[in-house]
Amino acid sequence: MPPVKIYQEDQIASPMMRVWQNFSANPFALAGLWTIAFLLLLTLFGPLIAPFAPEAQDPRALLLPPSWDPSGTVSHFLGTDDLGRDIFSRLLHGAHLTFGMALMIVGTALFTGFIIGSLSGMMRGLKSSILGHLLDALLSIPSLLMAILVVAVMGPGLENVFWAVGIALTPQFVRSIHQSVHEELQKEYVTAARLDGANSIQIFWYVIMPNVWEVVIIQTTLAISAAILDIAALGFLSLGAQAPSPEWGAMVAQGMDNLLTAPWTVTIPGLAILFSVLAINLVGDGLRSALAPIRN
Repeated sequence: MPPVKIYQEDQIASPMMRVWQNFSANPFALAGLWTIAFLLLLTLFGPLIAPFAPEAQDPRALLLPPSWDPSGTVSHFLGTDDLGRDIFSRLLHGAHLTFGMALMIVGTALFTGFIIGSLSGMMRGLKSSILGHLLDALLSIPSLLMAILVVAVMGPGLENVFWAVGIALTPQFVRSIHQSVHEELQKEYVTAARLDGANSIQIFWYVIMPNVWEVVIIQTTLAISAAILDIAALGFLSLGAQAPSPEWGAMVAQGMDNLLTAPWTVTIPGLAILFSVLAINLVGDGLRSALAPIRN
């Protein structure tokens, strides 16, 4: 027999549970989260479920329209390009080149920027001021322009794109974390923790960082969107992925010659880029709205 509860007990949700409750109340944020989960599955298992190889050519199916067109076929669900390559298969193979590489680039930039930004934010005086002005100068250059400059020096290719976009995004993380840590360091509760005997590491991790995670999360979502757009833009400009790579930006560039006669060769990979960036922005906006009440 279960015990009888005489007193009503209020269940107080943990901070993480309150964040999830606020986040799940936003249907657009949930839609973006499901889209990101779907993209992650495509990144991991896309090449395994693709019906054709990305470079496989079918001379009997040149510029075949998508399957919903009367001239299309189900075997080529999203149609083919001017070389008879299946667009659906190329999208699946290109997911890890665009979306997957963007995640790896942002992870590397976040790790590097977190370390540099945290150390510089805890500094005082001339060192902190010099680094702050240096970061302001670097941030005055758009990330895509800086990536183009790095690729122009290092040469085209996906490996160089990784380093180019990573170098372009790292100053954003350093600046945002540096500024947030430096501002929190001036608060009165930090002084109170120092008077209680807390050392610098304890003050940083247990006092300052709980108020900085919101900035880190928001900056990460913005950086993933920027990384996807930068990778696709470099591929479109033939500075990143080279033909016949199935990277989404390179696919758009390869379909530009047939834009009027076969618009699906451009619009389908373009829509893949659009929905990826839109989903990440929706999740970032939902997280920002969910974290705001918790912080306040």
